[in-house]
Amino acid sequence: MKDRLTITDWIRHGLRTLAGQGENALKVGALAAGLNVSRGSFYWHFKDIDDYRQTLLREWAVRAGEQVIRDIDATITGPARLTALMRLAFEEDRSLDRAIRSWAAADLSAAAVVASVDVQRVAYIAKLLTESGVDGRKAMPRAEFIYWAYIGQPGVMHQAHTAITEADIDDLSALFTR
Repeated sequence: MKDRLTITDWIRHGLRTLAGQGENALKVGALAAGLNVSRGSFYWHFKDIDDYRQTLLREWAVRAGEQVIRDIDATITGPARLTALMRLAFEEDRSLDRAIRSWAAADLSAAAVVASVDVQRVAYIAKLLTESGVDGRKAMPRAEFIYWAYIGQPGVMHQAHTAITEADIDDLSALFTR
């Protein structure tokens, strides 16, 4: 007999589906079929599809904001944290982030979660800039600029030019902390 799926299994599957196919693919029947289980398995863990979607948004918010900050703060100290954050950000697969942002363009609930994560991310970048010696009045505009570059980079650059080398990131990080 097949082991019962956990809520974590459903969340992982939902985030993969969202990243690969977008928010419109989040339908109970299709999700259950993708896991080779009945729809009843879904309803064992979630009240309805809206409950599931809200769970996915909360999970993304934790992973995209709180968890990244905890991981950087726990493993790196000093000015190197900004460079490490920029490396992580510019090298990661952003398909889930793009899918969440696309969803947020048409859904107020998703938009509120995205806005909250954006505020958290920019504040963290500003904190790292300040800790690197940037004047407090300059830290927020620089943080916003770095974040805008992160958000916009995959959408405006030709795919052949989207790679940013470690040396480029080191140089950019140093530029913003002067």
